[in-house]
Amino acid sequence: MEESKRRVYLQFGVLLLIGCFASQLFASSDPIFYESFDESYEGSWIVSEKEDYNGVWKHAKSEGHDDYGLLVSEKARKHAIVKELDEPVKLKDETIVLQFETRLQNGLECGGAYLKYLRPQEAGWTAKGFDNESPYSIMFGPDKCGGTNKVHFILKHKNPKSGEYVEHHLKYPPSVPSDKLTHVYTAILKPSNELRILIDGEEKKKANFLSSEDFEPALIPAKTIPDPDDKKPEDWDERAKIPDPDAVKPDDWDEDAPMEIEDEEAVKPEGWLDDEPEEIDDPEATKPEDWDEEEDGEWESPKIDNPKCETAPGCGDWKRPMKTNPAYKGKWYAPQIDNPNYKGIWKPQEIPNPSYFELDTPDFEPIAAIGIEIWTMQDGILFDNVLIAGDETVAEVYRETAWKLKFEVEKEKQKAEEAAAGDTDGLKATDGLKGYQKVVFDVLYQIADIPFLSGHKAKILDVIEKAEKQPNLTIGVIVSIVVIILTVLFKLLFGGKKPAKVSAGTSNTEVAETSDTQGGSEEKEQDEQEDKEDETAARRVGKSNLLSKFTKNEFSLESKSTIGVEFATRSIHVDDKVVKAQILAD
Repeated sequence: MEESKRRVYLQFGVLLLIGCFASQLFASSDPIFYESFDESYEGSWIVSEKEDYNGVWKHAKSEGHDDYGLLVSEKARKHAIVKELDEPVKLKDETIVLQFETRLQNGLECGGAYLKYLRPQEAGWTAKGFDNESPYSIMFGPDKCGGTNKVHFILKHKNPKSGEYVEHHLKYPPSVPSDKLTHVYTAILKPSNELRILIDGEEKKKANFLSSEDFEPALIPAKTIPDPDDKKPEDWDERAKIPDPDAVKPDDWDEDAPMEIEDEEAVKPEGWLDDEPEEIDDPEATKPEDWDEEEDGEWESPKIDNPKCETAPGCGDWKRPMKTNPAYKGKWYAPQIDNPNYKGIWKPQEIPNPSYFELDTPDFEPIAAIGIEIWTMQDGILFDNVLIAGDETVAEVYRETAWKLKFEVEKEKQKAEEAAAGDTDGLKATDGLKGYQKVVFDVLYQIADIPFLSGHKAKILDVIEKAEKQPNLTIGVIVSIVVIILTVLFKLLFGGKKPAKVSAGTSNTEVAETSDTQGGSEEKEQDEQEDKEDETAARRVGKSNLLSKFTKNEFSLESKSTIGVEFATRSIHVDDKVVKAQILAD
């Protein structure tokens, strides 16, 4: 039990520290929109008041850890909720990344877990009136029911000639992961007309918006269409073959001969019991005492197999078996010959398509709101970390920091549950601290492999390798190593300067940070300004519950560096709790 608690605290702690430093990394490039759901959605996301949508949304923790999300709390219900953006997001002439996480905590047998990116609505529309008729620009995400199992990508594109909006579905989309872990879905729209679909950061589909091979129907209509007024001539003969009119049935062709006849050469097996029935009355059966022949009819004993027939070749009347009739020919048909009047399959003539237009790049409608409008037979669907960005790197950083470690922790928990349940086919869970040590360092190595960090990879790997070689690692030491490595990462990237603020969801968590470093008045003012920015960054992370749980016996003011990196100690105050994190000294 104690070991289990230690493992859980380690999960919480590492998630917290990754989140804290992620907030500073995120600040380097502002996402266009980001919603972490660390705080309640109420007041920001609006629940539809349409009668059909009676499913209840909840602000809830993801199963097994303290990461909050937006939860579908009822099954067999329609759910609808929408978030209007401050400014519409234009999808022209630049890269746009759409990304969000879902966790199907109770699986998904029939239902959707996708997002709708709404275009600007007509005058008079309100968020409370959001429903399936609300026009969208893009629909993206998992959908599964019966034979359907795919990650949708649907683009609604306006035909400039007809003025009609047409749904264009991505052909051969990837399937939905079948487990109950958190997965992150990414759609990257490039100005080169390229679309990339990623699941957990791995490319699953690449397409071109203008290719008829990738979208159904194609965005660019055909130049010509069949003439709807053209009619097939009455004398048009489409038969390639016809019965030979000159053929005659042979005189010896007997259409009445049966397909099978009795085998006259068959002989009844010796020992056949002609007088014995195959079934007899059960001699041990008795009429029930409450049997009323006036109401129930005459009672009959149930039948059983005749035991005498078990050793005999057969019982009852013997009949010759049937065999194929060699004289059978069946019904006669005249042989087929080429039709001299054959003209081919008739098709209407092609005429110019009045809806045809040429297109260099899709005319995407702006995104004015993000909505979730689904019907599902399963509850427990959790949405989290909804992101719109203009840079693939920003989305990658969010995946590696906000999603990756959370996913690894969930996967380790799943392995442990499989092992505990005696699942011999599943992977065995790694015991104790060593298992979580491996998880932490695996994730740190993956962070070092992020392409935009390639210039600093050698320095980052050096710190990780030194930390990994330390003997007698404890939970506190591992967490300290994470702090130091992420601090190194931060300093390598930004040189100790505070980056720009992130546009993210609001939080009411009260977090203050003070520094033990003393200096002149100018330095003090600078420190105070940095502390305020630290406070803002910590508030964006919104992990106060994790932090509160992680304040027990993990850090000490007297801690010393054991991995060849000098550090100072800074106190982070959360409510009445204090956590002392080891920070690199200047």
